[in-house]
Amino acid sequence: MAETNGVVVDATGRPSTSSGDEFWIFGYGQDHRGTPRAPGRVVTLIERSFWAALADAHDSAPEKVWGTAYRIKAAHVKEVAEYLDIREINGYTIHYTPFYPADGSSPIRTLVYIGTPDNDQFVGPQDPQLLAEHIQRSEGPSGLNRDYLLELEKALDELSPESGDAHVTDLSDRLRDIERGIKSGKVKVDVNGPPEPVPHEFRKVTSVDEQEETEKA
Repeated sequence: MAETNGVVVDATGRPSTSSGDEFWIFGYGQDHRGTPRAPGRVVTLIERSFWAALADAHDSAPEKVWGTAYRIKAAHVKEVAEYLDIREINGYTIHYTPFYPADGSSPIRTLVYIGTPDNDQFVGPQDPQLLAEHIQRSEGPSGLNRDYLLELEKALDELSPESGDAHVTDLSDRLRDIERGIKSGKVKVDVNGPPEPVPHEFRKVTSVDEQEETEKA
């Protein structure tokens, strides 16, 4: 065992499941808002150097990333570490970084997963309007992709007066415009709807506070 920034970790860099110590993890989104045949869109964190190499429609990005730090008590470290291995095992690297509470209290060392360029689920920059249209019609085991986007916008806006995200708000505004157009009949939707969901083996993880869903190992 070793200690990284005050967090006891094992040889792989993951939180130790036998040390009896708690740890904190930075949360910034959820998953499963689509199916393998019709994947939805969710947020991820990437290295700034990787982002700078992309031809993104947004020519700037803030220095801060807003989210929530979750305290994982010692009794639940093993359970949560195993859950995170299933959720984040492909295409992410583990980092430890200071988390600065919005109330100005002392920084907290938190674990965070950063997406890598070889993550096969990373789709890269997309046209914002096409992205909003894709989100509007996508659905998965955790619910509607539109709900994910709108709840993310709401959560970010409520964290702090500074915490809103221009990209998320832009997508949300486009989504609302699309849905107003559908309701008024000015926007036509595919009468056949999105592709039929494919069979899956997702199960509820009832013991984790976030009540997310994960795949069976």
